[in-house]
Amino acid sequence: MSTASGDPTTGTADFSAAPLADASAPDEWEHGQDAISGQSTTEVSGTEQQSTAWETAEHAEPGAAVPAYRPTRGRYRGSSGGYELDLRVDVDSVPGGPKVLRKVSGDFFSTGGGTKAYFGSFIVDAPTVSWTATKVVIRGVAEYTWKTAYELVRVTIPRSRANQRPGAATVEFLRPPGQLGATYVCPFVSPYFRTVEWEQDSVTGAVPFLSYDTGSLPQPANSPARILTVPRAYAEAGIELLVSGTANVIANSQNGWTNTELHAAMETNFSLWRNAPQWKLWLLVASSYEGMAGVRGIMFDAADAFQRQGCAVFYDMVQGNDPESQRAMLRTYVHELGHSFNLLHSWQKNLAQPPAPLGGNNGFADLSWMNYAQNYQPLNGNGGAAAYWGAFPFQFTDNEQIHLRHGFYRNVIMGANAFATGAADIEPELFDEPLTDESGLRLDLRADKNGFSFGEPVVVELKLETTDLRGRSTHNHLHPDDELVNIAIRQPSGHTVLYRPLLRRCVDQDQTVRLDAGRPAIYSSAYIGYGRDGHYFQQPGTYQLRAAYLASDGSRIVSPVLRLGVRHPVSQTDTQLAELMMGEEQGKILALRGSDSPSLRSGNDALQEIIERHGTHPFAVYARLAKGLNFEHEFKSLSPDKTELTVRPPDPKSGIEQLAQVVKVSEQGKGVDNLTLNLATRRLARAYARQGDLEEANSTLDRLMRHFDTPAFKPYVVDAVRNQVDTTKARLTAEFGG
Repeated sequence: MSTASGDPTTGTADFSAAPLADASAPDEWEHGQDAISGQSTTEVSGTEQQSTAWETAEHAEPGAAVPAYRPTRGRYRGSSGGYELDLRVDVDSVPGGPKVLRKVSGDFFSTGGGTKAYFGSFIVDAPTVSWTATKVVIRGVAEYTWKTAYELVRVTIPRSRANQRPGAATVEFLRPPGQLGATYVCPFVSPYFRTVEWEQDSVTGAVPFLSYDTGSLPQPANSPARILTVPRAYAEAGIELLVSGTANVIANSQNGWTNTELHAAMETNFSLWRNAPQWKLWLLVASSYEGMAGVRGIMFDAADAFQRQGCAVFYDMVQGNDPESQRAMLRTYVHELGHSFNLLHSWQKNLAQPPAPLGGNNGFADLSWMNYAQNYQPLNGNGGAAAYWGAFPFQFTDNEQIHLRHGFYRNVIMGANAFATGAADIEPELFDEPLTDESGLRLDLRADKNGFSFGEPVVVELKLETTDLRGRSTHNHLHPDDELVNIAIRQPSGHTVLYRPLLRRCVDQDQTVRLDAGRPAIYSSAYIGYGRDGHYFQQPGTYQLRAAYLASDGSRIVSPVLRLGVRHPVSQTDTQLAELMMGEEQGKILALRGSDSPSLRSGNDALQEIIERHGTHPFAVYARLAKGLNFEHEFKSLSPDKTELTVRPPDPKSGIEQLAQVVKVSEQGKGVDNLTLNLATRRLARAYARQGDLEEANSTLDRLMRHFDTPAFKPYVVDAVRNQVDTTKARLTAEFGG
């Protein structure tokens, strides 16, 4: 809400003058009578099916003189008393048009001189609608983003024939029982509820999606065959997606795009826009995602003040001209753009602020663009991708459409409220243990050390194992960045917050793992010290952590509580090091595993200072890890005008210098956890191979195998590491052996 004074609903009416139409007739609020003309009306509530004149015309006898009217829906805009009102009316439709949600909503902006600022929003959830031959009257009690006594809203719109321009809406705000406040006359603007400019670029060789014929493959009987483009899919939800700007083709490299490169590309390209909320979106059709298989797309979401403005889809994962590929490509585009509108995955809606109700089976039963096809699991019947596509009507769910059309302004517009939230706090009860648990799975959350120094990166390990001797199958997306695992953090202050990854990747691919006697558990390591809300461990004290894993069948597996202590600094050096580690840019670099982004230069300088001045301190291993991983890999940068791609080649010498120290200290038990050591050692081997020393690369991998091939590790863990080592050796030989 804006800090502007006043209230756009109160108006400046002089009640000592002649009475206005309804000031002396409050009973009209409750009865379907037209107080002016005396004509009877047809009245429906927000939950009833209306019967309108244009519907009557559809079924009239031949020759019957029944007028056809325009539907009463769309966007209207008007001004009064220094405020502008954007009104959205959603009470009427046409056959085959967008679904009627029976809502009225609006956004207020305060205006002065040449400026305009957002003030607040309102929504009428279940209005009463009355039709006469000449007008439609909509009444209801509104929910506002601010406190006002004028909570009653009345909208009057003249009925227009199909060949007439829609008339203006008169919007009145009243204080119970009928005292009139402000009045706005709002001319018709658009049949769409919101309009968004969409700019799309692609890398060389990536062909952007065009359209899909929904009748080319079997589909539900209630879903008519039609040609769907991405803008058309959003038009069916009532949102106008205007293709804007020139579609640029950007140079590509043979390697995929990393989190850090995409993050930097977003910041470079969006610097051309104002740093303010705007109805604008950017989508990059990139080649592939490096670092994890199965990632079809990412919604960029850097932890700054202007989030949800850009996303990417990965062409190598979604390409194909056959109907199945085109259908999946359409879903990926609509899905990723949906995140930019602040729509969560179907199984995550209860984690929003304020929380939204989940659909059936913890959200997995939703037939929505925002579900994964392979995750679809109705309460009764078969699930999976085939069942999803057989039942999917190519639509958002009703509550998703309500958000898109009528969500409060800052919760929807790109660059305003952060993804999934208006605040970071969540309800701890969301992580309560289930009353019964027959899932056959158990989740454990633990840390490699008993406590952390203030400023030290907090890394946790997740373990999912079977408790059923017969074995269980589920997905292997155990890292919280994949968003099928959530971690709640109860801070020493008593607030409970949700760890939310800096960048959200959509791992939209079925990756099933069988947990049985031969492989009873899978593991993942996650840095959770920094995310979209900034640093989560900002003060010394005791933290309580709990994780929840959503299994393939919809079961919610909750871990026991993990208690972590963050120690107070005991010396001036400790305080200085904590300050060097706790900057916002340093947090981003650690979360991204290094970055060359110019916007993070001061963060890189701080980490370099730790290495140079405090090289033997335990914090130095984390600075070296981020620097070493970044040096070992190339870094792609887009020019601001998106016409040139600069590739900084890998620097294996500098990578070896940093990663060798990380591996050495960690093998002694004084550095990173074992899962991170595994990653760092394999990347160190790759740096040696890049430098032409394949023998040292293999020797490094052999040393990794010796570290794990001890009685301290379970046999199936040793076997998993051995497979990783053998696979890495083969890849390095194939890539660098010749």
